[in-house]
Amino acid sequence: MSQALVQAIRGAERVIVITGAGVSLASGISTFRGSDPGAVWAQDVLEKGTRRFFERDPAASWSWYLERFGGLLAHQPNPAHHALAALERWMVARGRSLLVVTQNVDCLHEAAGSTALIKVHGTADRVRCAQAGCDVGAPEGSVPMSEADFAAFASAPDVDNLPRCTRCGGFLRPHVLWFDEYYSGHNDYQIERVMQAQRSAEVTLFVGTSFSVGITEMALTTALQRGQEIFSIDPVSPPPHAAVGWIQTPAEQSLPSLVAALQAS
Repeated sequence: MSQALVQAIRGAERVIVITGAGVSLASGISTFRGSDPGAVWAQDVLEKGTRRFFERDPAASWSWYLERFGGLLAHQPNPAHHALAALERWMVARGRSLLVVTQNVDCLHEAAGSTALIKVHGTADRVRCAQAGCDVGAPEGSVPMSEADFAAFASAPDVDNLPRCTRCGGFLRPHVLWFDEYYSGHNDYQIERVMQAQRSAEVTLFVGTSFSVGITEMALTTALQRGQEIFSIDPVSPPPHAAVGWIQTPAEQSLPSLVAALQAS
């Protein structure tokens, strides 16, 4: 474990942790851009993971989404998720704060016990209406995924069997941020809260991310501008700036070691 990271966390009042797909790899969830065999970046994710694709062919969009993400809720948290929840408790017990901002749509952080959590790309356990103006659609509405009946669609995956909104009859869509959408598109993404927390943090810790999406670029830029201590835990992807301390071990190993070191002091 990096002693520099241990010392930085030990002396910080406010810490922000930004997690990517690598934090969930040990739970059996493949990454997008990683080197693991299930990484999907080589597939047509930039096209299929878009609102444009959904509007053109909602049945094909849901088929792709359910194939890729339909089993997420069956996965269990790994030691990295549990360690971040323990780190939050360690900070709170000392009157400090830790916020986890995850790019992941799985539900493993909350299952492990993290409570100060923002899912900036949405969540796989909810859906919302795609119809503009519906109160269970953007910018505030959503419903549990369990309320959407996909039985008919599973038997015959065509547009006539897609579940629809019970309020307006429009198509339901995943409650996630697609590649051609903006963080401001739904209040649940809490982008303003993320930016505020980022500006006030003393330590920014990236975990399991390749720094390839907007939220990581914004967070890194802000952390550098404000002179924060910055670290990245990832065994594969080097950080894009020399000021970022690189901890080249898997999150499920390094995060429990970090918590153990803090608890021992």
